[in-house]
Amino acid sequence: MNDGDEGARPAGRSKRADARRNEETLLDAAAAVFVASGVDAPVRDIAAEAGVGMGTIYRHFPTRADLIIAVYRRQVEACAEAGPALLATSATPYAALGQWITLFVDFLVTKHGLAAVLQSDNAGFETLHAYFLDRLVPVCTQLLDAAAGSGEIRSDLTAYELMRGVGNLCIGADHDPRYDARRLVDLLIAGLRRPH
Repeated sequence: MNDGDEGARPAGRSKRADARRNEETLLDAAAAVFVASGVDAPVRDIAAEAGVGMGTIYRHFPTRADLIIAVYRRQVEACAEAGPALLATSATPYAALGQWITLFVDFLVTKHGLAAVLQSDNAGFETLHAYFLDRLVPVCTQLLDAAAGSGEIRSDLTAYELMRGVGNLCIGADHDPRYDARRLVDLLIAGLRRPH
């Protein structure tokens, strides 16, 4: 009898692990589709990207807003976790800052569609925005402080100012093919460097 019980426990654990992996696959697929096509992209496109049926998506995320919020939160966490990892592995703190800003720009592409989807739920959007600031401003501060401490960049810019500036450069980039927000963000980050 004990053998049967022990066999059931790992199966239960692997089912939970499978469900987590399925959810991560759906969130990765949704993020990729949102970046390519915006948050209004058809659910069938997300299902196709994930290699699942639409019912699977609705089982995990009953509404589009649920899915968008889950993608948003996951991307905030990935961006927050990337900062210290980049500082530990990049050649210089400035290089880490530049790589992190690139991730932040990718995140902003998805974030910009969120307000329209959640405009009927202003309190929900405000909660998400506060979460975004609480998680990412300290990470950006750590990167800026490290780059300033190494003498690579000027030290008179706050993380909030930098993130707000990058965000403003990204607004509207999806509506004008002649506008290259990434190029302008790169110029902004290059402009932080101290002259040698």
